[in-house]
Amino acid sequence: MDDRFRVPDEIAVRVGAEDMRATLEGIFRRLGSPEEDARRCADGLIYADLRGIDSHGVSNMTAYYVAAMKDGSINPAPVMKVIRDAPAAATVDSDRGLGLTIGPQAMRLAMDKAEVCGVGTVVVTNGRHYGAAAYTASIALERDMIGLSLTMGGLHVVPTFGSKAMIGLNPIGFAAPARREAPFVFDASTSSTATNKIRNAKRLGVKLPGAWIATLDGTPIMEETDVPEAFLVLPLGGTREIGSHKGYGLAVMVDILCGILGGDPPGFRRPWPDVSHHFTACRIDAFTDLDGFKDQMDVLLKGLRETPPAPGQERVLYAGLPEHETLEERRRRGIPYHPEVIEWFRRTAGELGVAHRLG
Repeated sequence: MDDRFRVPDEIAVRVGAEDMRATLEGIFRRLGSPEEDARRCADGLIYADLRGIDSHGVSNMTAYYVAAMKDGSINPAPVMKVIRDAPAAATVDSDRGLGLTIGPQAMRLAMDKAEVCGVGTVVVTNGRHYGAAAYTASIALERDMIGLSLTMGGLHVVPTFGSKAMIGLNPIGFAAPARREAPFVFDASTSSTATNKIRNAKRLGVKLPGAWIATLDGTPIMEETDVPEAFLVLPLGGTREIGSHKGYGLAVMVDILCGILGGDPPGFRRPWPDVSHHFTACRIDAFTDLDGFKDQMDVLLKGLRETPPAPGQERVLYAGLPEHETLEERRRRGIPYHPEVIEWFRRTAGELGVAHRLG
């Protein structure tokens, strides 16, 4: 994450991961989630926070989850049901459950199918927000598999040349294991940025880079700007001249693989918060020798990491490496939260009668 969107050390409240996890689980349970659902939901949020994926951790998502569970738009106790089944594929109904709890179950179903068929794919319908794509993609690493995780995000993004939001943020998560190097874990929206990063920027009072957002008539804002009250999000690339048609095309691909493949209409024909997901697991030894694959992944990732940096740059990274390093630092020092976030948790826990460990 760009350092400008991180909570400055001088105001950050550091909280141990297990303290925040215990508080989260208590809140989810009080809202009606069974023990396993509460644990999975907390796991997904803490996964993001520990790795610096602050846009999809507790800071931005928990208030929405609490409100939606209270008003019934999110089912706190969903039961996943397989509605179409094949040896290597399935479609499941998530019963209006958060992807944080349904996603791991669906990915593990895909992994079970991959154990038999080499590849397993599960599409999830009737879903709700599912957190960081990296979380469910990385579950495949538990069995030395490759994981792919997609979801339809909120309807915020304009098509290239468009003046109306017609597609979601539609992130793509991908994880592949290595032997000694940190695994390759890619997680990015097909939009110029996640809207939660914009919320972080507003909370911190920092400007947005150019080519991230557009005015309400679809005109790209190409200069650095404060966060306006109303805006549209641009596809990855910003404008056609710098590649927005690529982000736009990838977003439509995600819409097809998550929604239409599971029998749902396009994202722009569905009311929020109804979304769909897609999970694929690949058993590596169905394609090649697992040990050889891991050795070659080390060659690839080490080669990228040791690439000579361009003038003025410190080093070359690859997807998953900075998150791996942040994980070690935050395990040691605690997760840095904005004071407003901690105050919200203390207040909400008090209102719900949930014990917290946030000081």
